Amino acid sequence: MNILLVGSGGREHALAWKIAQSPLVTRLVAAPGNPGIEKLCELCPVKADDAEGLAALAQEIRADLVVVGPELALAAGLADRLAAAGIPCFGPTAQAAQLETSKAFSKAFLERHAIPTAGYGVYETVADAKGALDRFAAPYVIKADGLAAGKGVAISPDRQDAEAEIERMLGGRFGAAGARVVIEEFMDGEEGSLFALCDGKQAVLFGGAQDHKRAFDGDLGPNTGGMGAYSPAPVFTADLVQQANDLIVQPTIQKMAEEGAPYRGVLYAGLMATEDGPKVVEFNARFGDPECQVLMMRFAGDIVPYLLACARGDVSGLPPAAFKPQTVICVVMAAKGYPDSPLEGSTIRGADQDFGPHVQVFHAGTKRRDDGALTAAGGRVLNVCAEGDDIAQARERAYEAIAKIDWPGGFNRTDIGWRALDRE
Repeated sequence: MNILLVGSGGREHALAWKIAQSPLVTRLVAAPGNPGIEKLCELCPVKADDAEGLAALAQEIRADLVVVGPELALAAGLADRLAAAGIPCFGPTAQAAQLETSKAFSKAFLERHAIPTAGYGVYETVADAKGALDRFAAPYVIKADGLAAGKGVAISPDRQDAEAEIERMLGGRFGAAGARVVIEEFMDGEEGSLFALCDGKQAVLFGGAQDHKRAFDGDLGPNTGGMGAYSPAPVFTADLVQQANDLIVQPTIQKMAEEGAPYRGVLYAGLMATEDGPKVVEFNARFGDPECQVLMMRFAGDIVPYLLACARGDVSGLPPAAFKPQTVICVVMAAKGYPDSPLEGSTIRGADQDFGPHVQVFHAGTKRRDDGALTAAGGRVLNVCAEGDDIAQARERAYEAIAKIDWPGGFNRTDIGWRALDRE
């Protein structure tokens, strides 16, 4: 099989690493890729939001499957273009991807079909949004409607802070993504990410993970695209997973099909485990980042048949996804200044060394200089992932690897996995 992988981050490096292990693969091309992915396959300099260019590339390499990593490609309608060309695509159409690309769409969909989620309102003006705070109690959850690289969510402890966040979002902080804001009821509970592989009609579960959104230790600082993750997540008990599948995952896929927007690809269900059962925090229309990294390391099978079954529209014949019993943890190394103003261009030494059989370092935002030196080229730069018999061993291995990487221009949280450790 010839496969085109779209994207350039840590999620795509992890996907490339797993796809390249499949005996079904004849040729793997990544666009645009990164220095880590380059060690696994060919790269083509087509950007992830260039749907026309990517569709042309897929035809040029005679792709049997296109695997879409980032949400930008989905929002740009890549799956639609590929469908028109008759090329199977792992990833939903632009219409179906609205479950992620528009929080207002997603919340209205959930409300329409009585799928559990927090109460909400959608507002386009500062005055309306501030006035609506009377309907909600602190802490206030305020979200930019569109895509904001995982940073368009604020949890304000008091009304003054909430009003300031409303002014920032509707004032252009996130550009067009912040043209509307969604204000939600705050949900008490523990959050986790549940994944399902979907063929447009039905879904099969594909593991869970827990992310760390805040920039700094102790869950302090601004929201980010994710500073670390681990899998399995103890919050996902068998009972909770069953409830989530019955009340959220399967109804979502069925109702999207009924509404004329069949959903193919992976559904990321960000869930809050509340006293009343699981409720939807958000949907993503692709593998999470850095959740994808820990899932790919734990998945025990060949990933390609699963991706292809979704793209071809029939997951019914797939065996249940088998995962290793070990725990995998991912610690994100980010450039200083992230998420607001990450410092780019600093030199990274030691990231390319062999860390042993239990550690993988995925590139998320790197470039290679002409002299061969690796440099930072983004906010989240490296994903240091390690497996262990339990969360403590996995964490120890990950932080031991980080200590061997010489990068004064970066930082990382030192407490990834703390919730799981507290349970032991």
